[in-house]
Amino acid sequence: MVEIAMKELLSIDLSNYCSKHCSFCYNHSNPEGATMWKPSEVISFVSDCVKNGIKAVSLGGGEPFEYEGIFEIIDALYPTTYLSVTSNGLPLLKRDIFEKILKHCPDKIHLTIHNPDNQNEVIRVIEQVVELSKTKIKPGVNLLVSSHCIAESQEVYARLLETLQPDQIILIPKRFDDTPTAKQMASVANGKPFQSPSCLLKCEIPSKFVSVSWDKKVNHCSYAGGKEPLRTLDYAGLVDALKRVVFSNCSE
Repeated sequence: MVEIAMKELLSIDLSNYCSKHCSFCYNHSNPEGATMWKPSEVISFVSDCVKNGIKAVSLGGGEPFEYEGIFEIIDALYPTTYLSVTSNGLPLLKRDIFEKILKHCPDKIHLTIHNPDNQNEVIRVIEQVVELSKTKIKPGVNLLVSSHCIAESQEVYARLLETLQPDQIILIPKRFDDTPTAKQMASVANGKPFQSPSCLLKCEIPSKFVSVSWDKKVNHCSYAGGKEPLRTLDYAGLVDALKRVVFSNCSE
């Protein structure tokens, strides 16, 4: 039987829609992507999970700031749990969206740098991090690292440390090609302690993390296949789905 008593961190992808359409996206998000979660369903589901022990919630996608109802969800969940949002940052370029974020603010926004070799993207994200740092929203960065961009990733990581602390930066190894080795990942941080997914050294079931996808399916990891559907949109449904999951390496 699957033991989920230690599950404390819940990631939920709000949709399959994202105008950026990155080819390597684990969620396969695209401009024609679908939306299955209603805001009221997200609020009800997450609220019940929080009542049953979930301590932190991350909203992703798709691009969450392109999801209709995102601010309704933030307003409802912010008072009850630690709430973060993962974004590619492009919607924040729109002043009206940025002003709404400041009004309906989560605890943290993690911006993603997908291409450390793209100076325009790097400069944009760093500028957005600096701007967020002036607000009560804690900024963070997910830096995607591929095996052919180690030097560029090293440079970007060093630049990020001029504004952020190491615990605000997560190094994400690119899947499923150009995947860096653990040694290459460590070199990006110049051999110093860094944050990265727990599977960097070994693929195993995370003890505290659980992922819910845009199509209302569950697994212990966002990248893993074999997700099981939620039969009910509540904590009991989450437990039931996890018990049915057959966990396997995402590269298999």
